Amino acid sequence: MTPTLFLLWLSTIVFDTCGQLMFKAAARKEHPGQGWAYWCFILGQPLILAGILCYLLVFLLWLAFLAAVPLALAILLSSINIITLMLAGHWLFDERLTPWRVVGMLLVAAGVTLSGVTS
Repeated sequence: MTPTLFLLWLSTIVFDTCGQLMFKAAARKEHPGQGWAYWCFILGQPLILAGILCYLLVFLLWLAFLAAVPLALAILLSSINIITLMLAGHWLFDERLTPWRVVGMLLVAAGVTLSGVTS
């Protein structure tokens, strides 16, 4: 893998993880009620806008990455998102990292790896 492709891949992982973490942080804030008031509050959060920007960047970076790498390999390499997101959620939000969650995360990553290697 060339340094440019590695940087594209790493950027997709970082921006995807950051986007999801920003959405999580915005959703955890105290909010006024339910329904329409909730959605107006959520959509006005700077973290939501930053998360959307991250997702836009991920989309563009992912397209560039897919243009240079076979799809099976791209999916294989993107499975690291599962691990980065779970570890970041544990570190930033004190989400429980139970043995079953770790096993589940590893099984999903292994399944994606197997499907990428066999195709």
